[in-house]
Amino acid sequence: MKRGMLAALLALLLLVSAGCSAQEQGGGMTIVTTFYPMYVFALNVADGVEGVTVQNMADQSVGCLHDYQLQTRDMVALEGAGALVINGGGMEQFMDKVIALRADLPVIDASAGIDMLPEDEHEIDGDHDDDHDDDDHDGHDHDVNAHVWLDPKLAAVQVQNIGEGLAAADPAHADAYRENAAAYTQRLLALDAELSAMLSPVAGERIITFHEAFPYFANAYGIEIAGVIEHEPGEEPGTREIAQTCDLVTSLGIRALFVEPQYPQKAAETIARETGAGIYTLDPVVSGDGTKESYETIMRENARVLLEALKQ
Repeated sequence: MKRGMLAALLALLLLVSAGCSAQEQGGGMTIVTTFYPMYVFALNVADGVEGVTVQNMADQSVGCLHDYQLQTRDMVALEGAGALVINGGGMEQFMDKVIALRADLPVIDASAGIDMLPEDEHEIDGDHDDDHDDDDHDGHDHDVNAHVWLDPKLAAVQVQNIGEGLAAADPAHADAYRENAAAYTQRLLALDAELSAMLSPVAGERIITFHEAFPYFANAYGIEIAGVIEHEPGEEPGTREIAQTCDLVTSLGIRALFVEPQYPQKAAETIARETGAGIYTLDPVVSGDGTKESYETIMRENARVLLEALKQ
């Protein structure tokens, strides 16, 4: 969708929905989240709170929000929102116009106060076969890596921020939000301790990933990311970049390449064929079964896969 058309759609829909509070929509509180991890966190914080529903905005087929464009259905979801939960860190820059036009909408930045890692610190230099328009990715802040939810300790901070944000947006249920956030935080900290114990035998191992999603996860458990190829999902690496990655894999004796279930594996298959490294799947928790436990389930599976791959 062209930027001008998108701006016109935003203006029209926001004018229609101006002043349309969550209470006017039916007496309840609707919490809208930008994408899946925020949905799971908000679902836990709002669990059992009377009259409160949580609605996710971006479709689960969206692997990450780097290039996401607002859809009409997103605007419909936001019309009756009592609060919007975002990850922050530049992940949702496509929401800037909505947030500017909806000054009445409480926006909860789940990453507030978290020191973020720089983006592209694991880049493997190389050219690309295709030229890419600089505007293709201007929905993504390239200064910091915003995938903080993949460290359970930082996810716990995000949950606390969501709890406090919802308490401010919906004071009538403030105690319930805070109690739920505290309980879920304890679960996430217990999960972190569990994963630390699981992964201690492979601390210090090196891996190659195909998206800059896992530095926080790797840092949390002592895994070294030796290189990342696809810094922008869907941006296929060029032939020289693949060759450089093959050299890196061979020289460092790297045994495992990690792909993501939301993206094609063609480049990984080429590198694996040339080097003999195995291909494994790590899930960045951007899709799931929609249950309150899904973050914990996926993160445990990620730890199991890492352990299996690195103990070969």
